[in-house]
Amino acid sequence: MSEDTPTPDEMVPPGPEASSEDGEAGAAASENAPGGTFEAPRVGSPDMPAWNTGELIEAPRFTSRNWFALLGPGLIMGGSAIGGGEWLLGPKVTGVYGGGLLWLATLSILGQVIYNIEISRYTLYTGEPIFTGKFRMMPGPRFWVVAYLLFDFGSIFPYLAANAATPVATLIKGGVVPSPDKLAFYNFLSHNSDWYLMKGLAYVIFLGALVPLLFGGKIYRSLKAVMTFKLVVVFGFLLFLAFGYSKSETWTEISTGFVSFGKVPVLRGEDTNGNSKLDAGEDWDGDNHLDVVEPQTKSDPTGEFDGFEDIDGDGYRDGRNVDSIWSMLSGGRSFKDIDFTMIGFIAALAAIAGSGGLSNTPTSNYTRDQGWGMGHHVGAIPSAFGGHDIELSHTGTVFEVTDESLPRWRRWYKHVARDQLAVWLPSCFVGIALPAMLSIQFLSYAEADRGDSWTMAVMTADGVKNTVAAQSGAGLGAFCWFMTIFCGFLVLAPTMSSSADGIIRRWVDAFWTASAKLREMDPKHIKVVYLRVLICYAIFGCFALMLNPSNLIKYATMFFNVALGISCWHTVAINTTLLPKPLRPHLVIRGLMILAGAYFFMLGTLAVLKTTGLLDKLTS
Repeated sequence: MSEDTPTPDEMVPPGPEASSEDGEAGAAASENAPGGTFEAPRVGSPDMPAWNTGELIEAPRFTSRNWFALLGPGLIMGGSAIGGGEWLLGPKVTGVYGGGLLWLATLSILGQVIYNIEISRYTLYTGEPIFTGKFRMMPGPRFWVVAYLLFDFGSIFPYLAANAATPVATLIKGGVVPSPDKLAFYNFLSHNSDWYLMKGLAYVIFLGALVPLLFGGKIYRSLKAVMTFKLVVVFGFLLFLAFGYSKSETWTEISTGFVSFGKVPVLRGEDTNGNSKLDAGEDWDGDNHLDVVEPQTKSDPTGEFDGFEDIDGDGYRDGRNVDSIWSMLSGGRSFKDIDFTMIGFIAALAAIAGSGGLSNTPTSNYTRDQGWGMGHHVGAIPSAFGGHDIELSHTGTVFEVTDESLPRWRRWYKHVARDQLAVWLPSCFVGIALPAMLSIQFLSYAEADRGDSWTMAVMTADGVKNTVAAQSGAGLGAFCWFMTIFCGFLVLAPTMSSSADGIIRRWVDAFWTASAKLREMDPKHIKVVYLRVLICYAIFGCFALMLNPSNLIKYATMFFNVALGISCWHTVAINTTLLPKPLRPHLVIRGLMILAGAYFFMLGTLAVLKTTGLLDKLTS
């Protein structure tokens, strides 16, 4: 019996279809036979194959013995909760603005958890991932292939591997933050640059992150082990710092920031009462000076560099703050005070808070691979080496909605919702809060303002070392410095594995059903298709790694929110068109999905306008 499948005495009796993990997948073909007189409905595009029919098995029940085995997609996706956005972009935003903008992450996470449950709704009924459902919608698979290839383009840039090279290079250099010279690529005789070191490490990390996708039987099982290790180490160390060396004021700021809905970045002087003195509560950046707004002279659209007139000579721009948009609506302040210089960072943080972009869609793939709902009949994607008895059906399998099957369906839906709400949702909030704690507690405003997205974690490590050493000795301080950097590596490198798998599997899964040529292949050959796509992805990634890490994350996140917004709306259409009426989402859930789509689309539009420079023209 596999680790992913509960033993029979731990479940509600499932009937004759209960089997082991490998048996489930191996028996998929025989179980796809039509179930009685029920015929699968023909809905959606005629270019997609008709569903098979089968019986919906009973949902498992949690017991003291099987609780870990029944943790599903929420664990893998939760393992990615502290990822690029939280570790690279979060410290930059919270270091400059404090916790005031964390409410944007709250809305993002809440929108994504509803989205994750709703895409799994489709999988529970059909055994197909949501991408296959997208292709079943009119005008057909050809149109949606082109559309989603464009939406998903940003995901293929391996910015996580590029940025994971920074902590490793810092350790190799004995604590010195690497500063790769961009010109070194054109000057191979130069020996004064870290360019070669950084690029070499990036390639090793990127290719190494693909190794878990090649072994372990089910790829799902390999990722589950990797993400469990990451969660234990990273969360354990950050909680140690949180309880031992952070202040209650820091956690108050973070907690209130998550619910400070309506706060926006603004540019304003610290003399709020106009008495020309630094009063209590006015020293936003903690420099003991009454600062004015230092005018901008030039700006990189990404927010990485902000040219300004340094009036007081302190090396960073004064005047950044947060304020309530509600006070602006009531006439207290002008909308012209809103600061858009870091909108790229802010939108990217919201984009990657949780998962972001189309990287949420593998939730439905993992639901299938776990054998939940009708995924029990379909199979899974095996690794290239191992998993010889695992296969994947080309076509989904649906069940007849009856008085007997409907209660089972409801229990499965609750099972998915529990996995997302009890595992993924809290992991996301912890994944945002702990890195925010690092920057708010251990970084000054000046350090955060000067830092860029790929050096913030290393700069934070110095702040951790100094604080811990002052309270507990140099030895523990040095250890915590190492652990902060090591956790930075663990945050980025394993997430590269799950990110790569998500990209590969959503397209392999989709084409496995949508392509008439691939439907002619033996179901056992799905791993060959997966391996070929993985090799193509590896080749592209090696070329993409030639770019600057800051540019990689800019390109990767620019369209994340736009893609997720459109996918939210598309999922509503799928679940209200392809599913039988008793299984369709409630009107409230449909409304929330539409609002979530609007939120993500708005953030994505702002990020695109800022990156292209159009926003500066519109607000000038």
